[in-house]
Amino acid sequence: MEDTLKLKERLLERYDAQLDKDGVSGKRLAKRLDILSEIGRTPDNGSNRPGFSHEEKAAKKLIMQWMEEAGMQVRMDGAGNVFGRLEGKKPDFPAVLSGSHVDTVPNGGHFDGTLGVLAALEVAEAWKATGYQPEKPYEVVVFTDEEGSRFQEGLSGSEAMMGQADLEAKKTRRDANGMWFEEVLEDVGLSVESYVSAKRDVKEIDSFVEVHIEQGKRLEKAGLPCGVVTGIAGPHWLHFTFEGKAGHAGNTPMDDRQDALVAASEFILALHHIPRQINDSAVATVGKLFVEPNGVNVIPGKVTLYVDIRDIYEDSREEVVERILQLSKDAAHKHGVKVSHEDMLITSPVPVSKERQERMAQALHANGIQPFALPSGAGHDSQVVGSRVPMAMLFVQSKDGISHNPAEWSELSDCVQAVHVLKNYIENL
Repeated sequence: MEDTLKLKERLLERYDAQLDKDGVSGKRLAKRLDILSEIGRTPDNGSNRPGFSHEEKAAKKLIMQWMEEAGMQVRMDGAGNVFGRLEGKKPDFPAVLSGSHVDTVPNGGHFDGTLGVLAALEVAEAWKATGYQPEKPYEVVVFTDEEGSRFQEGLSGSEAMMGQADLEAKKTRRDANGMWFEEVLEDVGLSVESYVSAKRDVKEIDSFVEVHIEQGKRLEKAGLPCGVVTGIAGPHWLHFTFEGKAGHAGNTPMDDRQDALVAASEFILALHHIPRQINDSAVATVGKLFVEPNGVNVIPGKVTLYVDIRDIYEDSREEVVERILQLSKDAAHKHGVKVSHEDMLITSPVPVSKERQERMAQALHANGIQPFALPSGAGHDSQVVGSRVPMAMLFVQSKDGISHNPAEWSELSDCVQAVHVLKNYIENL
């Protein structure tokens, strides 16, 4: 069966060896993806490497070995972030950073995060093979705990590096096994003190660029291996409560009801159309809903629901929010119920500058790939780093848009083309 085959063999099945040029090796990339896939492998052939786990630590230890073999100076900071550094011709200049993460969601895939780390490392390998030295120092970074599957709050490594972690909030969190954040750190040889010490002077960083799988279908539909990310959306979560009047489903006439679910349903249906009226990159989702008293023969008296609104531009996102708030009032008034709301989460979006988008588009052109722009609806370490320094992202095609799943897949040819684009982008900074 195909699922029993090694990842490397599946990757190489349709690989075009002509993509191996300028020191880039598709076989090496496939081999390393395969080796890392064995660390934390699940019975479903997925990956389980939670942040701050021994599995994540083992994956980072292996990457540190590969970094050393590539001639890099290797270190791990107090948050468990790993850095492999190549000196540039101008060693006193700030460094260009590239990388991602190797932690996963429970029973996740083998490309999310991992590809970004190995693509950045493959650039260093290619330079070693060809004797190339970049102008500026170059660092491959492996961030700790991006997914947040341990404490339901991710981006821990990049936040520590940028000095943006809310340590007091983290100290109050326990994982599924009841371990406090401090205990989890100590379990992998870290501490609260070392975590705080990971803060880095942003003057040391020229810029950051991250390769990541798309986790969507846009590139697949366009028939392209990779594309330019225009920005990372920031979520604005709203909690709504619709309150009507519960009653007997048989004895209450249809024209004498205050049905909270009918009002909420009309609201949800109309909400679906609002983002597209404002911005192509805006989205809004109702993914969590509770009905009370939740009886087959009882008119719903109360509905609580959550709306996740995202866009890469704060102004248009907040316009969506305002339209949705007005929509809730209109639906409530029409059906004779009350509605209230509260903000649950507001995170600023991080757009990629036009200059960085153009540079990435030039790198795509140089590799014979038609530039294709698309937003990132999901969060990444880039949004944390990009809040303080220039940032760019390159998405790689995802088969069927599947991610956070053992079926997650990107063709090796697409992955290698992304390495070439990344390499060109960095060389021309």
